[in-house]
Amino acid sequence: MHIGLILGIESSCDETAAAVLRNGSEILSNVVASQMTLHAHYGGVVPELASREHLRNIVPVVRQAVAEAGIALRELDAIAVTEGPGLAGALLVGILYAKGLAFALDKPLIAVNHLEGHIHAVVMGANFTEFPILALVVSGGHTHLYLATQTAGSWQYRNVGRTVDDAAGEAFDKVAKLLGLGYPGGPQIDALAPLGNPYAVPFTFNPIKSRDTAVDHRFDFSFSGIKTAVLRYTQTHALAPRDSATLDLIASFQSAVVGNLMRQTLAAAEAFGARALIVTGGVAANRELRRRFTAAAAERGLPIAFPSLALATDNAAMIAAAAWPRYLCQTHAPESLTAAPQLKLG
Repeated sequence: MHIGLILGIESSCDETAAAVLRNGSEILSNVVASQMTLHAHYGGVVPELASREHLRNIVPVVRQAVAEAGIALRELDAIAVTEGPGLAGALLVGILYAKGLAFALDKPLIAVNHLEGHIHAVVMGANFTEFPILALVVSGGHTHLYLATQTAGSWQYRNVGRTVDDAAGEAFDKVAKLLGLGYPGGPQIDALAPLGNPYAVPFTFNPIKSRDTAVDHRFDFSFSGIKTAVLRYTQTHALAPRDSATLDLIASFQSAVVGNLMRQTLAAAEAFGARALIVTGGVAANRELRRRFTAAAAERGLPIAFPSLALATDNAAMIAAAAWPRYLCQTHAPESLTAAPQLKLG
């Protein structure tokens, strides 16, 4: 008989995903139906289209995940689903399906914060023994720093840094669109940046100013300025697709963004006495980011961990992994569970 089998369901944006995990760390299946090709025609995610695609995909994706795990639905111990943050319509597809399935099977339902899921995409494959851990969650929709601690198996989070405008991944996508590289932009820029000179175009990040003196903004991020700087550069320079000047611009942009992420994260780690670093989310697949963060952490004797490339982008294995501590504590979702598009962590 299987023990601790959790079905995770993720539908916060443009991937319909389902996975089965045993005991919070052993991945038995991890199925993702991507809508990337569909949204590429529009240069970004169209919420209405995303919701319709989730409706089409949710049943076959869950069936495939269960089949690949080699189990029957009745053998599941719990069902976990992303509560938020994300697109309201997309979230509702996953939540309503999970609620119906949990009711039909008489299994507990566990609600998971998508951002915590990204953190547990790393936690499930690592052995952290010292706390606090500083987690940088960096993706197309989020750039946040969380100070994570663990008490009696339960995880607690404190948000110590956040983006005040564009997320880093969003800046990658918008700059790529501006340069005619297509969507999603992150992988395109990652592939082309090594061909250019990262010192050719000097980009700077100014300190973030805020009238809210009650909140510590030292470790916040802002990427709208560098996006505007790239736009102005293209307006004052004659650029051709993938010529040397364009490649230099791409390399300089990526280097500046990675540098800013690294400086803010390492400064926060020092300020809060972090004993380890986690870098996760879609942008954590970026090769320059991994290389520079790894080198900087090694210089400081600070352990660092990243998700596997398969778990860096949105998936359901991370949702099932984040649900495991809640399953052990019997923290179940209420019957009133619904989508929380602006859900915060910490």
